[in-house]
Amino acid sequence: MKKLVLLAACAALSACSQKAEETKEVAAEPAAEAAPAPAADSGTRPGTYDVKMADGTMATTTINADGTYVDTDAKGKQVKGQYATHDGKDCFDPDGDEMGMCWAVTKPGADGSFTATADDGTVVTVTPKAK
Repeated sequence: MKKLVLLAACAALSACSQKAEETKEVAAEPAAEAAPAPAADSGTRPGTYDVKMADGTMATTTINADGTYVDTDAKGKQVKGQYATHDGKDCFDPDGDEMGMCWAVTKPGADGSFTATADDGTVVTVTPKAK
């Protein structure tokens, strides 16, 4: 479960970094198309992200415009919950009895991928899913 929360956090963090860069581009080009609405209370751009764990396991995280998220592991198991930003970190709070997890992210590379590090030291690589 922690891995799924981690995946979601990574995706959210990546999206936050991309949102800041897109905002600058939109301001520089008034005719440019507006960026998608941010997730509720997060500033993170909604979207779907591939998440690679340290052991190579892959998962997917989807951030929705309403501030919710869905993590799907390699076996198809899903964890749903709420996303928010606290103390400069992206935090995922799964529905149910599981504890949430917060992540710090690096600046995205040219391909939009980045790494996210959880408070417990877990590191994942997050990549925007190709459309």
